[in-house]
Order: sequence, then structure tokens, then C-alpha cells
Amino acid sequence: MAAELEAEVPAFDRGLLECSAEEIAAKWLQGSELQKEVYRHLAYYVPKIYCRGPNPAPQREDMLAQHVLLGPMEWYLCGEDPAFGFPKLEQANKPSHLCGRVFKVGEPTYSCRDCAVDPTCVLCMECFLGSIHREHRYRMTTSGGGGFCDCGDTEAWKEGPYCQKHELNTSETAEEEDPLVHLPEDMVARAYNIFAITFKYAVDILTWEKENELPGLEMIEKNDTYYCMLFNDEVHTYEQVIYTLQKAVNCTQKEAIGFATTVDRDGRRSVRYGDFQYCDQAKSVIVRNTSRQTKPLKVQVMHSSIVAHQSFGLKLLTWLGSVIGYSDGLRRILCQVGLQEGPDGENSSLVDKLMLYDSKLWKGARNVYHQLFMSSLLMDLKCKKLFAIRFARNYERLQSDFMKDDHDRELSIADLSIQIFTVPSLARMLITEENLMTTIIKTFMDHLRHRDIQGRFQFERYTALQAFKFRRVQSLILDLKYVLISKPTEWSEDLRHKFLEGFDAFLELLKCMQGMDPITRQVGQHIEMEPEWEAAFTLQMKLTLVISMMQDWCALDEKVLIEAYKKCLTVLMQCHSGFTDGEQPIVLSMCGHSVETIRYCVSQEKVSIHLPVSRLLAGLHVLLSKTEVAYKFPELLPLSELSPPMLIEHPLRCLVLCAQVHAGMWRRNGFSLVNQIYYYHNVKCRREMFDKDIVMLQTGVSMMDPNHFLMIMLSRFELYQIFSTPDYGKRFSTENTNKDVVQQNNTLIEEMLYLIIMIVGERFSPGIGQVNATDEIKREIIHQLSIRPMAHSELVKALPEDENRETGMESVIEEVACFKKPGLTGRGLYELKPECTKNFNLYFYHFSRAEQSKAEEAQRKLKRQNREDTALPPPALPPFCPLFASLINVLQSDVMLCIMGTILQWAVEHNGYAWSESMLQRVLHLIGMALQEEKQHLENLSEENVVTFTFTQKISRPGEAPNNSPSILAMLETLQNAPHLEVHKDMIRWILKSSRDKDKAERKRKAEIARLRREKIMAQMSEMQRHFINENKELFQQTLEELDTSASGVHDNSPVISDAKLTALGPEQTRVAEHRQVVMCILCQEEQEVKVDSRAMVLAAFIQRSTVLSKNRNRIIPDPEKYDPLFMHPDLSCGTHTGSCGHIMHAHCWQRYFDAVQAKEQRRQQRLRVHTSYDVENGEFLCPLCECLSNTVIPLLPPPRVLFNRLDFSGQPNLSQWIKTISQQMKALYLLRDEDHSSNSSSSEKMDQLQLPEGFRPDYKPKNPYSESIKEMLTTFGTATYKVGLKVHPNEEDPRVPIMCWGSCAYTIQTIERILADEDKPLFGHLPCRQDDCLKSLTRFAAAHWTVSSLSAVQGHFCTLLASLVPNEKNGNLPCILDIDMFHLLVSLVLSFPAIHCQDFSGFSLGTGDLHLFHLVTMAHVIQILLTSSTEEDGMDQEDTSSDEEVAVLKLYKFLCQCTGSALKEVSSGWHLWRNLKAGIMPFLRCSALFFHYLNGVPAPSELQVNGTSQFECLCSYLSLPNNLTCLFQENSEILNTLVESWCSSNEVKRYLEGKRHAISYARESNKLIDLPDDYSCLINQASNFSCPKSGGDKSRAPTLCLVCGTMLCSQSYCCQTELEGEDVGACTAHTYTCGSGVGIFLRVRECQVLFLAGKTKGCFYPPPYLDDYGETDQGLRRGNPLHLCKERFKKIQKLWQQHSITEEIGHAQEANQTLVGIDWQHL
Repeated sequence: MAAELEAEVPAFDRGLLECSAEEIAAKWLQGSELQKEVYRHLAYYVPKIYCRGPNPAPQREDMLAQHVLLGPMEWYLCGEDPAFGFPKLEQANKPSHLCGRVFKVGEPTYSCRDCAVDPTCVLCMECFLGSIHREHRYRMTTSGGGGFCDCGDTEAWKEGPYCQKHELNTSETAEEEDPLVHLPEDMVARAYNIFAITFKYAVDILTWEKENELPGLEMIEKNDTYYCMLFNDEVHTYEQVIYTLQKAVNCTQKEAIGFATTVDRDGRRSVRYGDFQYCDQAKSVIVRNTSRQTKPLKVQVMHSSIVAHQSFGLKLLTWLGSVIGYSDGLRRILCQVGLQEGPDGENSSLVDKLMLYDSKLWKGARNVYHQLFMSSLLMDLKCKKLFAIRFARNYERLQSDFMKDDHDRELSIADLSIQIFTVPSLARMLITEENLMTTIIKTFMDHLRHRDIQGRFQFERYTALQAFKFRRVQSLILDLKYVLISKPTEWSEDLRHKFLEGFDAFLELLKCMQGMDPITRQVGQHIEMEPEWEAAFTLQMKLTLVISMMQDWCALDEKVLIEAYKKCLTVLMQCHSGFTDGEQPIVLSMCGHSVETIRYCVSQEKVSIHLPVSRLLAGLHVLLSKTEVAYKFPELLPLSELSPPMLIEHPLRCLVLCAQVHAGMWRRNGFSLVNQIYYYHNVKCRREMFDKDIVMLQTGVSMMDPNHFLMIMLSRFELYQIFSTPDYGKRFSTENTNKDVVQQNNTLIEEMLYLIIMIVGERFSPGIGQVNATDEIKREIIHQLSIRPMAHSELVKALPEDENRETGMESVIEEVACFKKPGLTGRGLYELKPECTKNFNLYFYHFSRAEQSKAEEAQRKLKRQNREDTALPPPALPPFCPLFASLINVLQSDVMLCIMGTILQWAVEHNGYAWSESMLQRVLHLIGMALQEEKQHLENLSEENVVTFTFTQKISRPGEAPNNSPSILAMLETLQNAPHLEVHKDMIRWILKSSRDKDKAERKRKAEIARLRREKIMAQMSEMQRHFINENKELFQQTLEELDTSASGVHDNSPVISDAKLTALGPEQTRVAEHRQVVMCILCQEEQEVKVDSRAMVLAAFIQRSTVLSKNRNRIIPDPEKYDPLFMHPDLSCGTHTGSCGHIMHAHCWQRYFDAVQAKEQRRQQRLRVHTSYDVENGEFLCPLCECLSNTVIPLLPPPRVLFNRLDFSGQPNLSQWIKTISQQMKALYLLRDEDHSSNSSSSEKMDQLQLPEGFRPDYKPKNPYSESIKEMLTTFGTATYKVGLKVHPNEEDPRVPIMCWGSCAYTIQTIERILADEDKPLFGHLPCRQDDCLKSLTRFAAAHWTVSSLSAVQGHFCTLLASLVPNEKNGNLPCILDIDMFHLLVSLVLSFPAIHCQDFSGFSLGTGDLHLFHLVTMAHVIQILLTSSTEEDGMDQEDTSSDEEVAVLKLYKFLCQCTGSALKEVSSGWHLWRNLKAGIMPFLRCSALFFHYLNGVPAPSELQVNGTSQFECLCSYLSLPNNLTCLFQENSEILNTLVESWCSSNEVKRYLEGKRHAISYARESNKLIDLPDDYSCLINQASNFSCPKSGGDKSRAPTLCLVCGTMLCSQSYCCQTELEGEDVGACTAHTYTCGSGVGIFLRVRECQVLFLAGKTKGCFYPPPYLDDYGETDQGLRRGNPLHLCKERFKKIQKLWQQHSITEEIGHAQEANQTLVGIDWQHL
């Protein structure tokens, strides 16, 4: 494709390169009409440079444009070579004290919660690190792109506005000096000229709408080529665009993805180039294909020269932006050029033109000119002000353009409001001069046109399109919030006037909301269609902060507050003017009081939850009290005009509605109502909804007779009948057996009592009670923590936020709670301090039902633990402010006492009435509140004042005739002993105790008696206990002894062996009596002994490829079908790891289980196409017991070596004899094999012809000792290892199967040895039993596998393996000693040796062979270590007296020097060599000890089960090695000298010593995950600088860090998808195959979450190792608290990786959470 295109692009004019910028500039300077000259130049050259073919060539275009077009402009501007001119300007320029860095997408930004004026004030990382704010409470977020750094803006910060870098620039500059004085005059003139021409050219061409002609740029020669230009929108998805393009311009999918990515990034892309008709045809296909569901994609056919000029226009704007960076003077000139009014008057300046054309421009063009505005207009404070005025004047037009625009807010010029309106001085100026508040609110009202007859907002169904439009409209509320966010300190008359004008407009808005979405109760049948409610609540939620801020503004100025209060009251009156229409008045009377009200039933008439005007008035009324205006200027306030019944009417209806919904009376109104009630109480809305309704009731009640209020309330709750008619309850319960009605009434009575508790008890708002704001927050926190201890983030969510997203919690939390740090999982929690529980109020008004019952339970439990009584009495309350002081009289009013008495009476005669315990509980609470009030009232009285609160007196009086009911106290006395009120006893006691303290003494006496009785009983009991033990002495003695023996018997289930000396291998091997192993199958629960000839038992196992130990991740297996894995390279680049969960089954039970899983999977696949967490086609299943992911089974075997050991009946040979014998046997086998291929004579003849070594019978075929079922399992596991390890199809005949089995055994032992070493644990005795069982079974399996392989193949492997150490003429071309991992070699040699030994009848034992092989490999490893050890002699002090070992090692090293032809470095100190050798060989010895321990079953010596100093000596003794390893060389010197020489003579060794190649040195370092920075923002910064490697310098959307190797990847995007095994996969999945052979651990930097991947279908998210100061992770960076690395949690992730548990972890996560299964992990 690319090659053809290159051919199409016409070679550009050589003449272009010969243009001289200097000459052209000189010509312009001479010419009279500069504009004509420049335009002529551009008209000629631009089309020659830009848009010369179907595909843009940006590098070439930029190079030519700079040379031919921009060069002359720079020369003209500087009047000399710009290479000298610009630096001169820069030097003369005073550097700005504003930072002004524009943020890239995803770049970290920081806001200081202590000093920022509002949350939009942010710093870039560089400024933040150099500022004082890094020591404060800061918040970190990632930018969506487009904002800029506010460093240096004194209006943005309360303190510390400059970082260290920008502070230097502030000292001497006078604020208002003109920057033009620093420029030469002629330059100022030239700059005006060239800026005016170029800026106008760019604006004209970008806003040009005709398709076939150009503004003053007619071309000399017109070529007729067109582009079919596709534009971006926010409606169509990537997939739709890609699909359409493939059809329209028949391109490949890859190209279509490229087009779509560019359209998405730049906003437009040409998809076809050619003549008009050719392009038009593509356009019609695209339009036709995308117009079905939504509006079609925008496509234009454009003339190539227009596109060329537009491309250059953008280039020019970018150029202007960079030029003004050299000098403030140039910046000022450009701003003036842009803001200058044109000839057409209003809105004709260039800046206006661009702004008003914004919504018609494409994304790329918008980005460029917004950047230019930011770096010019917004960086020059004087011009910023002028620009702000232009912006405010055009505000309405810009917003309505934005409503129609199909791009997101951050791409619209409207988004600049955040840069302008948040500057306090600009905001004030715009309010006073441009009446900005009114403009914003009016614009907002214009966009919500739908009203009902009463003029209230009416919303249509909330479709996607509605929601989209509505979201746009909400951005206006944000603007209003920005304008109000910084509060004025001084008020001018102008500001007052304009603010109140804005307030009027705001009241108009609220008036349209008052009573919107009214609802009527459904009776009979369920509502058919859920009414629309979301829009109204969304509006309310967005306005909540604005309403609060309006009140804050009003509170700052007394005049404003009084005016606002009056205005608000007037509007409320207007809303209520229809108050009594058609509602007839009725008179209620009770207890000798009567009141007139209207007949109104919430359950029958319309009622609305939206009452913003009432609620605003309530807020202002509290402010009158808080600012004391009510007491200073009562004459200015219309308080006498207030009609309290009118004020409380609507809020009361709203609260009754909630009560009725709780009582289940509105069930048929569906979920929309339930949701509305939920939000009404929810923390996001309640501040301006529920809370204010309570305040409004408090306001009304404080001005009314409480008896009147209570009667109206009873009437609204529809309970008036019940309480006003004596004995109504009794009649009611006998007549009405309808359970529902009884239940409903009970709930309503409970709700009404709750409401009274709230009206009297909620006085924690400043202005209602005598408290300050912190008391309010403290109380919220105390009640949240009374439910249960909470994490910081939960608490923040439960508290209301102010406009700065602050809850004020941090300032008080220390006083009321203690912080408990988290462990390895979980999060830090705050617990309530015990002394704060006394402030707990069971009827706290912000509790939901569920929270209230949880809190009650928690508090009672706490009291029981502290041995207190479980009463939860009402807490002491602060006094009311004078304006609300009369509220307490509600408690002692006659109607209230009547209600209390009635309910208590029902409780006393509990059978005759319908009543509930909650009702009684609430009455008790109210009585308690009244007693507390009375106590405080008496304490605060001075002598001469009259007691006005006489509650006790009133509750002691019995009722009057005719019914003479007992007094309230008398009834409480009765209830105290009622058996059906057990729970409330303590509370009743508390009340009685408070009401008279004389029973104190009585109680004390009773308590004393009870205590004595308790003590007596305890004494009796302990006496009996002693007696019992004495009688049964021998029984107790016996049990203790049994306990002792059982404890000691646990460790030693192996037969007892004296600890004399344990040897794991060789003829001296310690003999172990074999003990029976009996295991139980988890599937059929039968027990069975593990024997050679019984049915096979198996362990569930999981085999995976692994690079955890890899020292070279770049090595890839070339062709797995031909690859020979016989030798493992010491870089361990890819091993095969086997793990197991340790659960045992019968082989046949497992087979049945697996077949069932497979069958189920086939059925499931036909039903639903979902992945499971395991892949049955690859043989995966979940362990039936623990659901651990497995993909095969390991057979359990008795120790295999015992089966092949024959009696030793002769002296055993030494090493050299043994090597000779083995070499002869191998030779014989080779000859036989060659003979086999060449001749067909019978084998017995051949036997005779060969000179066979004595006792060797190569024709002998050993009998397989295992049962059929065990043989089958040996094959099964072997084939599985081969299949997974090599990624090939299973083939049990393949000679490589045994090699893979030995390799897996060796690799698994190596990984476990590394884990133990890293954790500093001893080698034995500390493995979990599942790993112990796994290693034992794996080693025994690998040792037995040769019995089911081809004998000759295993013999062949042994011969080749041995040949790498003992060369023979047959095997050439083997890896050199530096390129063999010795432990893998040892395991393979030892495990393949029985295949030769079984044909040897000369009496050598298997143990001898093991020992000689082990010694041989150990010596090869010693040589390996000495050759590669870095022998720099560091200045460690060594003892002068050299030990034997050191002398011997030095001697050996000298011998090596001879062999290698003295290429080795000279070393004088044996001490260093010996130290290096010991350290280097330790891992090998530890692995060998594990291997022989599991192979031969010799228990480990006790010294190896603890960490001690003499590990090396113990290992040597256990492995029958001499402590001085070099003795091995001396004992067998005659053969070893030749071997060492042959090892050193290899070419590779020579190359290594000459420095031409690299080799692994020992001991190998353990691999760890990469080091992460302590502060998370470093990572965010690194990620924001990371560009997608494929799409030319574009910022990656989901930068993801590989924690294994540290590569940053561009995840989850089309641009970086690659093909892997025929499927498209994302960057992370592709990376796992190269870096972790299928398994990967990543950190998604923007989301701050860890991602585990395994293969293409498995993945899960894991909590990140970064925590904030409150011990919580912040996945998605939503909270923005500073995050720091928690080393323990990172270690935990590292351990999961080292233990190969990532796949298992994913399996468990996917089983636990089914949503994870549906994610397309391979696209990440």
C-alpha cells in the first residue's frame, strides 16, 4: 500500500528549496501593500506544499512550510536572521511569573485543599514539587487536557501562590507597566503588520464556508482535485465508522482503523482523493450507511487547495503561539490585533469571529486556537480582562451553539468559562459590569422551555437524547457555581444591586421548580407507566450547591440579606396565592384548644416533593438568627406579615408523604416515587431538601401556639380522629380487623412522633441552636461511627460536601475517633472514642431505617459489654437561639401530653388496642427529652425568674373527669414491670429515676443485696469444682499425659532414626524403613494405600510455562516442533512449573469427574457463549474440593528407587573406574544401535560379536512394576507436561516427553529453593504441606516416568547428557560447560540413569551411580563458578592464616589458568575464591538436597530445619560431599585433569574469556518485580509523558506498566493491537507472551489498579500496592488523596508472582465474580 502511494505523490518542486526567506522578507519590507504581497506568496506556494496526495506527509510538509512560508515571516518580524533575533528577544524579556503550562490529557494536576481558593486552582507537577503545598493536604487528579497551571496567579491561592521557579520573577516588576517598552519601535510596527495579516488569514480560511473559491487567494493554476473529508462526532462508535469506511472506500480493516483513529484524534481525515465525482460517490455511501439510527456522519467533499490553506492556517496559529513565547511585548501585540474591533462593529474582532464559529470547527482546529487563546489572551492579565468581557457579552450565543454542538464540553470554547469565571476579580467585575449572574440564569431558563399551566418546569421522557441535552444545560449551573465560588469581602452598591438582580432571576428559576412533578396516590391498580422524575432531581442535585452558595453570599451583607429575605417571601406568597382555592376551612379542637385550618388529604390530593422557594426562605430565616439581623433590625423585617400555617403547609405535606410511603400506602405508585423519597433523604440532596423542610417546620412552630401546630399535624397525618375521640382506638381495633389499615396507622403514628422528636431535637445548625459549624460535623461523624467503624472514604461519602468538595471532617475527626491502621488486606478504620457515645441520639434525623436499627443494636451491645443498663436516653442538647426558643414548649403542650397519655394507656391495656413497641419507644424518648430540657431550664434559672417549663408537674397530674385516666408517671410505674416490655425496662427506669431521685438509695440497697448473693453463689460453685477434681484425680492426670504424647508424636511420623549422620545418596545412604501411605479420595471418600500394583491415586496439578527465574526474557523458542530441550541454558529463560493444591483422588474418579465437566461444557457452549474461568479444551478443570485451577493430575507413587535397587555384592568402583565402565556400556549401546540400522542379523549373534563389558546385557528388557492404571497416569501427566511446556500438540511417543518431565521437576525445585532463600527460611520443615506433597509426587513421578517411555530413547538421552561432561567421539556439537544449567543436568542424569543400570548385572549399585553422577556434576559446577566468578578483590579483611580449603582452591584455579592458556585473571587470594565458590554453589547444593530428599526419602538432618551458621557443612555431609569441595578433584585427579582440560578447551569458553560473549555468573540473583516510586504521582507523570509508540507522538489513553520488566504499554486501544496466533490482541496480552510466557502483572497507571493476565481469556483486577494516609486504595483515582507505596502489599504481589499463583488468583477472582468472565481481556 505504502509503496504505491509514494508513487502517486508528485515529486515536489525543486524550486521550493531554492526560495530564500531573506530575499522574500526584503521584498515585503520594500513593497507598499504588504497584505497583497503576502497573500500572493501564500496563494502560489501553499497548494504546492500541502495536500499533494491522498495521504498527508507531515514531516515533509512541515519542513517545506518552515522554509518557504514561515521563514520569510520570521525574517520580516525580526528584521534579521531569526536564529539571532529570537534569542535576543528572549533575553530582553522579563520571564513571566505565571506558569501557564497547558495540561496534556492524563497529566497529573495538584490542588491544595488548604490554600486553593477553589478546587479548579491547580498546579502542574513541576510547580507543585517546588511549592509549599506539597507539605499541605493536597489532592491529585489527572487532567482531562486543556486546563492550565495556576502557579503565579495570586488570586488563585490563599497563600504560597508562587513555586520556587516562578518566585524569582516577581521581585522588581511593576505590575502595570506596558510590555511594549522593551521592544524596538520599528519591530512593534512590523509585528502589528505581520500579526494582523497572518491572524486574519488564518481566521478567514478556517471560518470560510464556500467550497469552491478562496478569500483573496485565487490560484494561478487551478488543479481539479478534491478530498472526501470525514468529520468526527460524539454519536457514532469506532466500530460503526470502521465498518462504514470499509464499505465506502473499500480499504482493509487495518487502514479503516487508522482512519478512524485519526478522525477521533484530529476531528477530521480525508478518506479519498481524486476528482469531484469520485469523492462524492464515497460521500453518498457513508451518509447512506450511517443515517439509519442517528444523524449521519458528517462528510464534505472539499477542494484540495482549500484543505491546503486550512492546514497551513492551523500551522500559522501554532507558529503565532510559539513566537509570542519569546516576548511579552509580542504577546500583547497579538492580543491587541485579535481583540481589535473590525469594520463591521459588534462582534467583528478576530477573536469574536473564531469564538462564534467554534461549534462549526473540527476538533483539531479547535484545539489549536484554544491553545493559542490560552497562551496569549489568558496569559496577559490586561487582555484577559478584555477577553472576559467579550466572552460574557457573547455568553448566550456561545452557550446555544454549544447546545447544538456534537462535541464534548472540553472541546468547546464554552469550556473557557472555567478559566475566566473562577478568577474572583474578573467574576466580580462581570457581575457588576456585564450583569453576568442574570445572563447565566436567563440563558439557563431559555433552554428549559417546557412548562405546565402553572408555569412550572415539565420534563419529557428521559431518553438518551434528552439526557444528552440536559447534561449540556447543566454546564450552565457549573458556570454559575464558578461565579459564586469566591465570596466578596467588601460590597459596593453596584455589586449589591447586581447581585440582587441575579437573585431575582434565581428566584424566578426556583419558582418554576416549586411544586414541579406533582404526584397523586394510585388507588386500586398499579401505575401503568413510571412518571419522569430523574430530570427534576438531577436539576435539584446540580443546584444544591448553588442554593447553598447564594445563602452564603446573602449572609455576608446585612442589607443584602434583608432584601433577599423580602424578595423570597414575596415569591413564596405568589406561589401560595392559590393556597385556599376550593379547599374548605375546617375547625379542629382538642384538650380545650381549637384552630382553623383547611381540609387537605395528602393521600388524595396532588403533592410535590420539590419546594425550593420554601426551602430557600427557611435557609434565609436561619441566617437572620445566625447573623443576629433579626435582633438588630426587627423593624426592617416583615416578620409580622408571616403566616406560620402557610409556611409549614407544604413542607409538612412533603414529610407526611414520606411517612405514608414508609407505611406502604403508595405502593402502587411504583419505583419512581421510592427513588424520589430516597434522594430526598440522600446526602447529596438533603441539605437543601429534607433538612430545610425540618427548619421550615421549626420556623413555623416557633411562631405558633404549639397546640395549634400539633392539631394541624395530626390532621395532615390523618390521625386526628384517633387522638381527638376518647376510646377511638378501642372501637377502631374491634371494628376494623383489617390488618393493613392497623399497620398503616401504627406506622403513621411512629413517623409523626419521630417528626416531633426532630422538630424539638434538631438544633445543631448554627442559627437554630447555639452551636458552631464544627459541632454539626462532629455530630454527623459520631452518628455514622455509632453504626460501625468506618473507613475514611465511607465517612466522606456519608457527609455533605461544600462547593470546594470539602466536608470539614479532617479538622474534627481526631476529637471524636481513633484511627486503626490496616493489615495486609482491608483498609484503615476510624473507631468512635468511648467518651463520645453519650452524644448518641437514637432518633438522629439523618439515619435511614436500616442505619437506625444497626446503630441501636451496636450501641446496646456496647453497653452490655461495659456492664451498663441498655437504656439509650436522649443526649443533652445545646440551647436554642432566641428566634427559635419557644420550640421547647411543644413538649409540655396539652395536645402533646394527651398524645403521650393515650399511647401509654394503650400500652398498659395492651390487649385491647392496636399499638406498637416503636411507638412506645418514641414516647419514652420524648418524655426523656422533656425531662432533660426541664433539668437544663432549672439549672440556668436565676432566683427571681418564674419557672416556665413544668413538665414533671404536668405528668404527675391524673386526667380529669369523666374518664379519670391515671397520670403519665403512674402509667410508667405500671409499665415498668410489664412482662411484654422487657426491652424498654431500662429506659422506663431511667425516666422514673430522672423524674425523682429518691429511689436512688433504694436501688443502691437492692444492688448491694444482689452483689452479696452473687458472690455467695460463686464461692459455692468454685468449692464444688475443687471437690470434683479431687475425686477424679487420676482421670485428669491421664488426660494430661495423653495430651503430652500426642503433641510429641505429630512431627515424627517417619520411623525413628538416630540423628547420628543422615546421608541422602550413595552406597552410604541412610536406610529408611518404608512406612505405609494411606490416603483418602476427595470424590468417593474411600481410603486406599499407595502401592505399586494398586489402582492409581492422583493429585490435582497445574502446569504452566514460567519466566519467573529468567535472566533473559528475549529468548524465544524458534520452532517448538523441532526444538530440542535436552539442555537447559543457565539463564533459565523459560521453564515449566508444576504446582498443586494437594487434593487427592482415585484416577478413575477423576476421569469420571473430568468427563462430566467436559460434557457440561459442551452443553453450556450451545446454550450461552460465555467463557468460564477455566478452559476445558486445554484440559483445565477446577479441583472438586477447593476450586483451584488445574490442568492435569500427578500420580502418587511409593519411593521408586527401592524398586530398581539390586543387592550390592561387590566392592563399589571409584569415579574413574565407574566412568570407564559406563563409557564402555555406552559404546556398546551405540554400536548396537548402529548395527540395528545397518544389518538385520539376529540380536544374539551381535551380542557375541561385541566385546561387552562384564555383566552388561543390552538385550534385557526390564519388567514394568506398575499397575495398568498407574502406567496410564504416568503417561497422562508426562504428556501434559510436554504439551504445556513446549506449546505443542500432545504426543505420548515423542522422545522429548521424558526430558520435559525431568525439566519440570528441576525447575519447580529451583523456584521453591529461591522462595525459601528470599524469605530467609530454612530449607526443610517450612514448606506448606501442599507444596511438600507436590514436590514429593513430582520427583517420584519424574523418577518413574522412564518405565513408560521408550527405553532406547531414555538411554540415548543419558548418553548425550553424560557426553557433555565426559566427551566421547560419538557426540560432537554439545553446549559448552558455560551454557548448561547444572541442576537440570543433574536431575536428568540421575533420573535417566536407571535405564542403563537396569541392564547392568555386574553388581554395581544404583546408589553408586547416583553418587558419581552427583560428584561429577558438582565438579563441573565448581569449574563453571570459578570461570565466571567476578574476582575483584574487595578490601574485606581476610585472615592471614590460609586454611586448607583456600590453598586447595587457589591451586585448582592456577590449574584452570594453565588449561585456558592463562586467559583468566591472576588471583592471589584464596580466601576470596573460596568465599565466592561457597556462595556460588549454595543454591545448587540446596536444590540437590531437596531433590535427593524427595527422591530417596531420607529425612533431613535437624540442622537443616533451622537457620544456622553451618548450613554449608550440613549440606555437604547430607549429600556425602567432602566439606572441602576441591578434595573431589584431588581424589580423582587422574581422570579429572583430562576432563577439566576438555571443558576449558571449548571455543565458547575461549570467547567468553576474551570478552566476546556474556555468561551467567553465580549465584544467580533472585528476580524481583520492578522498583516502584514511593509517591504515586511520579508514575502518573511518567505515564503522561508516554506517547503511544504506533500513532506518532499521540498520548496514550490507558498507559499500563509491566511490573515484571518495567515496560510502559499503550493498552486498550486500537492503535497498539497486534496479531497473535490469528487473533487481534491488545498490547498487554501481546506483551505477556514475550515477557511472562502468557502471564503478566501490570499496573494501569490512570486507574491505579493492578491487572493480572493469563492467556487470552483470563484476567482480573487486583488492589494496587498504593495506599493513601487512611490506609485505603483509590482505584480509579476518584478521591485524589496522595498515594504512597505500601511495601508489604507490593511484597505480597511479588510473592504471588514468585509462587506462580497468578493464574490461580485469577481463577478464584473469576469464580467469585462472574462479571469478570465477560470482559474481553485479550483486548487490554
